[in-house]
Amino acid sequence: MMQKSGLLEQLPDRRGLERIWDILPEARLVGGSVRDLLAGVAVHDLDLATPEPPEDVQRRLEEAGIRVIPTGLSHGTVTAVLMEVPYEITTLRRDEETDGRHAVVAWTQDWTEDAARRDFTINAMSLDRHDTLHDYFGGCEDLKNRRVRFVGEASRRIGEDALRALRFFRFDARYGDGAPDRAACEAISGQLGLIGTLSAERIASEILRILAGPRLSETIAAMERVGLLQVILPFPEPASLNRLLNCDAPADPLLRLFALCRHGSHELGERLKLSNADCARIEAWSADKPVLGLASSDDDLRRLRVEQSMERLVARSWLEQARLSGAPDPAWDQFRSRLQAMPQPEFPLSGKDAIAQGVQPGPGMGEWLRTGRDWWMAQGCLPDRAACLDYLAARE
Repeated sequence: MMQKSGLLEQLPDRRGLERIWDILPEARLVGGSVRDLLAGVAVHDLDLATPEPPEDVQRRLEEAGIRVIPTGLSHGTVTAVLMEVPYEITTLRRDEETDGRHAVVAWTQDWTEDAARRDFTINAMSLDRHDTLHDYFGGCEDLKNRRVRFVGEASRRIGEDALRALRFFRFDARYGDGAPDRAACEAISGQLGLIGTLSAERIASEILRILAGPRLSETIAAMERVGLLQVILPFPEPASLNRLLNCDAPADPLLRLFALCRHGSHELGERLKLSNADCARIEAWSADKPVLGLASSDDDLRRLRVEQSMERLVARSWLEQARLSGAPDPAWDQFRSRLQAMPQPEFPLSGKDAIAQGVQPGPGMGEWLRTGRDWWMAQGCLPDRAACLDYLAARE
């Protein structure tokens, strides 16, 4: 289906796009940029497709004085940079071979062939320089009806790339409404064995994006029903995640992942190949130390501020609230407000002070500083430098 759309008028600045069209007049906007223009949401990337081979695309752009980055020539993709804005331009493709992870592609000049290899109907539309919308599989109607469907046969699309099983739920959460497409769910349930062919990094990227998105309780429940959740995560407990969501906790995807897999958190880092920083956050949340309590005194709060970063303490407070009440709780809100208003305590002594008191570098200095710090902590992190020195001097 082709129709005049009026979509180009929604773009605040088309200068870079028009320049590309002057060089590649057959190119079209494709994929997410067209989908989001139709949906009336912010468009972050303007991706294009074109019938010209990638080498020709690169040559034409460079001859016109445009900076070109060969970001994926073997896959037909170059990136043109105009006024510091990147435009990804990909040659029309068809799949020659697929193995559930990667595809061997060949160039084509057939727009329908290129659209047919895309995942969902709402991602298979294109928009040309004349503002004509090209919609080969009913994506416009699906978007209007808030329905996410695979292009063609769902099982075939998943067989081409198993990650599409996760992508389906991410897109359904954002662009769908109500129960997810039955044919898609049946195809995903029937091809769970392909998930094992995916890298942990690709799975982690998708699940974290799902956890950052809308309609999360519904989406996780649907993933559990088809068996996908149990395949990708260790010991998932949707009820635990729902308790966190019911508390109106911040939309931190890693925090939500931890709540979902709290009893399997010791496996999360290795299972999903998370970064060292993310693994450190999960380890801190798993330890449940130092103990958080609503009846904490100001001295207790100062000690907490010394023992852990503010970010970790606040995150742990949400997890504890979810565990204990699973609902909005003014007492926990007050606890976080008190914690965040508390100035960061700093132990006032250092190695220089030890040397000034005649303590030699080595184990003795470490013991001297630990003794002073333990006393300072016991006093609520309030004594100043002079008081700490007086205490240590009195022990000699």
